[in-house]
Order: sequence, then structure tokens, then C-alpha cells
Amino acid sequence: MSVVVPVSAVTSVVLSVLGGVLVLGDRPTPLAWAGIAVTAPALWLVSGGRTASPGSPDATKGRGTWDGLSASIGVAVQYLALAQAGPSTGLWPVAAGRLAAVAVLLPTALRHRGVPATHRAQAILTGAGAALALMLYLLATRQQMLAVAVVLASLYPALPVILGLSVLHERVDRGQVAGLLGAAAATVLLALG
Repeated sequence: MSVVVPVSAVTSVVLSVLGGVLVLGDRPTPLAWAGIAVTAPALWLVSGGRTASPGSPDATKGRGTWDGLSASIGVAVQYLALAQAGPSTGLWPVAAGRLAAVAVLLPTALRHRGVPATHRAQAILTGAGAALALMLYLLATRQQMLAVAVVLASLYPALPVILGLSVLHERVDRGQVAGLLGAAAATVLLALG
């Protein structure tokens, strides 16, 4: 997770912004570009990304890097596809995506029938939260350029860190604090841009 999350978070934003600019013709303002530029390092830091020194145990996590890159391609494709759905489609693109996810995951879920009810409930709540997030993202792309909407949506890793600080009184390291400050700066720059 410590490799996959930062890699997928940063790369999916970069790929989505590139797709928005090169494919959809987005033209962010200079302030928006500044916000986009701040987002990648902020995401990396807030989600716990680290650079590994040669010979350290973290240096052998190449598999996690490839998994993160693979996940980011899927996320970017989903973001780009949703952004191209016209207003007349309503929320059906999200519903279709959620149904496809259920169809893919259902065989695995059926093989693990001994899973406690609390875990199943958590999975359902997580799926519902993801569906809500995608609906809000879809609505945002109808109001804003993809390049801006996707960057704002990608700052979600900051929320669990903030909740951990305020509710659970967790400690964060300097990198995460810098990432939170960068996320706040990116949000302001994008809102002004």
C-alpha cells in the first residue's frame, strides 16, 4: 500500500490531466496550471510516498510500483470516459460502471462466503461511497474542465489524514504536513484559476 497508493494517486492525475489537455482540449489558466503542478508532489507526500535508498527494503518494491501504475491507468481511463458523458446521460454512466464492477467482483465474493457480516457491510458502504464520489465527479466535469475537476477529486487522500489528525489524534510526519499544505495551496490555486 505504501507504494501503490502514492504511485497510483499521482500517475492517475498526471494521465488524466494530459488526456484532458491533449484529447479534450482543456486549456487551464496559469493559476490552474500552478495548482496542477503543486498537486502531484502534495499527493505523493500526503499519501505517504517515499523515495527508497539503494539497498533498503523499500528499494525492492518494484512490483508495487507496477501495480500502482496499472491502477492509475484504469483510474485515468475511468475519469476520461466519465468526463465525455453528456448531460443527457444523467448518472447512468456511473451506474453502468458500478454494475460492471459488481459483475467482475461477484465471483470472488461468492467464493468467500465465510466473510463476517461486518466486513460485507463495510464493503457495501465503501462501494456506495465510491459511487457517490464518482457521481459528484461526473457532475463536476459538467461544470468545469476535466483537468481541474480531476485534480480536485484526486486530493481525496488528504481527507483521511485530516480525519486521522482531528478525530483519532494521530501523528503525521513532516512530509505529510508538507503534502497537506500543498493540497490546500493547490485547491486555492485551482479555485482562483
